[in-house]
Amino acid sequence: MQDTISVTIRLDRRVKENAEKLFEDLGMNLSTAFNIFARQALRQGKIPFEIYDPFYGDGNLAELSRRIDDIEAGKNIAAHELIEVGDE
Repeated sequence: MQDTISVTIRLDRRVKENAEKLFEDLGMNLSTAFNIFARQALRQGKIPFEIYDPFYGDGNLAELSRRIDDIEAGKNIAAHELIEVGDE
């Protein structure tokens, strides 16, 4: 018989609800999903998926490079509003 314990984690309510819906569609509950995650992390010795910041996406980096080239070329750069990226 396996020795199990209870673990408490904190999640944003919306993240928890959406995760529960996703995992239910996959035939499991939140506890099973986190067990799978933990076991895969232990097997691989790392987080078993890529973690990235959308700021460093190809499109944004290309735009930043273009703007740097414009600034270095002395082109007039107009002010603009910052765009916020929502949760993905």
